[in-house]
Amino acid sequence: MNVVFFALVAIAFAVAAYRHVTWAPPEGAEDPTPPMEVLGTGIIDASKGAVELAIGLVGVMALFLGLMKVAERGGLLRIVAKALRPVMVRLFPEVPTDHPAMGAMILNLSANVLGLGNAATPFGIRAMQQLDKLNPAKGSASNPMVLFLALNTSSVTLLPTGIIALRASAGSADPAGIVPTTLFATLCSTTVAIVTAKTLQRVWSPPQPVPGIADQEPDVVDPAQDSPQRTPLDEDEAETTYADELKGAEQGYPAWISMLVLGGVLALIPTTVVYGQELAPWIIPGLILLLLGFGFAKRVPVYEVFVEGARDGFQVALRIIPYLVAILVAVGMLRDSGALQLIIAPLSEVTRLIGLPGDALPMALLRPLSGSGAYGVVASTIQDPAIGPDSYVGYLVSTMQGSTETTFYVLAVYFGAVQVRRSRHALVTGLTADVAGVMGAVAAVSYLYG
Repeated sequence: MNVVFFALVAIAFAVAAYRHVTWAPPEGAEDPTPPMEVLGTGIIDASKGAVELAIGLVGVMALFLGLMKVAERGGLLRIVAKALRPVMVRLFPEVPTDHPAMGAMILNLSANVLGLGNAATPFGIRAMQQLDKLNPAKGSASNPMVLFLALNTSSVTLLPTGIIALRASAGSADPAGIVPTTLFATLCSTTVAIVTAKTLQRVWSPPQPVPGIADQEPDVVDPAQDSPQRTPLDEDEAETTYADELKGAEQGYPAWISMLVLGGVLALIPTTVVYGQELAPWIIPGLILLLLGFGFAKRVPVYEVFVEGARDGFQVALRIIPYLVAILVAVGMLRDSGALQLIIAPLSEVTRLIGLPGDALPMALLRPLSGSGAYGVVASTIQDPAIGPDSYVGYLVSTMQGSTETTFYVLAVYFGAVQVRRSRHALVTGLTADVAGVMGAVAAVSYLYG
C-alpha cells in the first residue's frame, strides 16, 4: 500500500504540474482557476469529506456490529460451522476430519459468510498454522493451503454488513440492495476459485521444501496492516476465541442437513435476482428482527450485548478515519489533476462494452491490491454527487467491495504467518476468482439496476 499511495500522489502532482505550466486561461471564462490551485483546493475538500464520511458512518456501523455481536454470542457462528463441515471434508480430503486445521478453516469461512471480518482473521491465521503442520514441504504452499486461501478471498457472503453501513451513511435509499448482487457475485467467485485451485494443483509443480524455513521462527504478523475492517491480533484473545467457538462445532450436522442448507442458499440466488427490488426494503428491518430474535431465543442479554457490539462499531468507525483521509486525498488528487481521466479513458472504451464503466474501473483494479484503498475508492465514488450510492455505478462498486477479499493482503498475511515463500498457484487462483467476482457483480447489477 505504501507504493500505491505514493504513486497516486506523485502521478497526480506530476500531471497537475504539467497542466499548470502549459495552462492558458480559457477565453471568455470569468475568474478561471489554474490546475495547481484546483488540486490544492481538492486536497482540502477531500480531507474534510473523509472525516465527515467517518462521522456519518459511526451510527450505522455501531448498529450492524451490535446486531452481529448478538448473533455471535448466540452461537450463530457455530451453527454455520456445523453446517459447513460435511462440505469442507469433501473439499479438503488431505486434511483429517478431526484435525484442528479443519475446525479453524470452518470457523474462518463461517465468519466471512456472516460478514464478521474481525473474527475471520484469527481463525484464518490459526488454520494456516495448523495446515503448515500437515505440510511436508515447509516454506512452499500445499494444495490445502492454496484452496483455503482461494476460498478465503472469494467467500460466499450473505451479509455484507460493512458496505451496507457505508451505503446507508452515504444517504442511500436502498442500502441493502446489494445483498442479492453480492450473493450472486460471491457464488461466482467461490465456484471459480474452487475449480481453478483443483485444476491447477494437478498441473502445477508439487510443493518443494524451502531450505532453512523449518528452522526459523514464524514472523509476527499484524493483520490490521492494510484493512480498515481488521483489528490487531492479540494471541491470547485469539486462543480463547478459537477454543470457545470450536467447542460444539467439532462435529457437523448430518450431510443431508448441510445439503439442505446449501440448496437453500442456492435457491436464494434466483429469488433475490427475480424479486430483489421487492425484497430489498424488507432486508434491514427483517435482519434486525431476526438477529435480535435469534439472540433472545438463545437467552442472550440482547440489550447489553448489542451495546457492547455497538461500542466496538463506534471504535471501528473512528479508527478508519486515517485510512479514509489518506486514500480519499490520494484518489481526489488523481481525479482533480486530470490523471485519472488519462488512465481510465482508454481502458474504459473496452471495459464499458461488458458493463464496466470507467467510473467503476478504479475499484476493479484496486480491490485485489489494497483493502483500505478499495474502501476509500468506493467511499469516494458513492459520495460523489454526480454518481451517488443508488446509481448503476454506485451499486456496482458497492457489490465489488463486498464480493471479494484483498488477494495480495490475504496472501501476505496468511503466508507470512507460516513463512511460506513459494505460493505456487495461489496468486493465479486468487486473481482468477477476483475477475470472476467482478464479472458476477457486473452481471447481477446489470440485470437488477442496469
